[in-house]
Amino acid sequence: MLETSARLLRLLSLLQSRMDWTGAELAGRLGVGLRTVRRDIERLRELGYPVDATPGVAGGYRLGVGAALPPLLLDDEEAVAVAISLRTAATGSVAGLEESSLRALTKLQQVLPSRLRHRVSAFQAATVALAGASAPAVNADLLTAIAAACRDHRRLRLRYQGRAGVSAREVEPHRLVHTPRRWYLLAWDVGKQDWRTFRVDRIQGPPGEPGARFAPRPLPQQDAAAYVSRSITTAPYRYHARILFHAPIEEVAPRTSPGAGRLEAVDAHTCLFLAGSGSLEELAVHVAAKGFDFEVLEPPELVPVLREVSDRLRRASDAGPHVAP
Repeated sequence: MLETSARLLRLLSLLQSRMDWTGAELAGRLGVGLRTVRRDIERLRELGYPVDATPGVAGGYRLGVGAALPPLLLDDEEAVAVAISLRTAATGSVAGLEESSLRALTKLQQVLPSRLRHRVSAFQAATVALAGASAPAVNADLLTAIAAACRDHRRLRLRYQGRAGVSAREVEPHRLVHTPRRWYLLAWDVGKQDWRTFRVDRIQGPPGEPGARFAPRPLPQQDAAAYVSRSITTAPYRYHARILFHAPIEEVAPRTSPGAGRLEAVDAHTCLFLAGSGSLEELAVHVAAKGFDFEVLEPPELVPVLREVSDRLRRASDAGPHVAP
């Protein structure tokens, strides 16, 4: 009986690890015959696991979707990864996940072997959330609804807080893109007849019921993340800068966040930085603070501002600290 139970757990673990299995593959992994595999599949079904079978030479088995979530069997690395992810989600940027993440984490920690619990505890003890560094949280139900509309190719009606106030927008949602601090929706705006990037935290309330299906359009750029990066770092601003850094992109990238600007490699020794700002002084300080030699390609108005900032810094350094007599 113990041997049968252990084999059933092993069979369930295999079915959860991959979408499709042939009977011969399962028999080989378990070291049993095809008749035993079929009996074990029937036992799993009796226990409530929805195992679907496909007949024929190319047929096989897959774990189907049931009315309830079956227990998940995780290996050591998967269990640690899930525990750390749940801990991160409990303090992340998606509102409404904190309590459910902590509940799931508590359940997982109760069954973790001591060697794995020690690894997760070490992570928790060594990490601290930085106060004040978080962006506006987004609603988990809103993200789920948008993701489902992207998957099913259904239009959405949104109430969006833009620069000119709140407006009703009908969109064809295509991709959700996120930085470490914010979530964005890349969508075709039906009213504007153009692509738009929406900050999800500015969408007010839940979206309306999913609308009509739409045929997916070719994306404005094959790399959706790169397109959104360009949209949020340059398009909204008065000044658009093109800076040539005399340093390889591998050195500059760690000093540049996705929301601050976009990097493109030029060659092994230089890279292009594209950014936007409403202030030339802010641009000057931001670029200079990266610590690399650079050239201003655009806009030309940035050059005299850099000279003014440089002169101001020089005067401050020449003056030195004021020491009272």
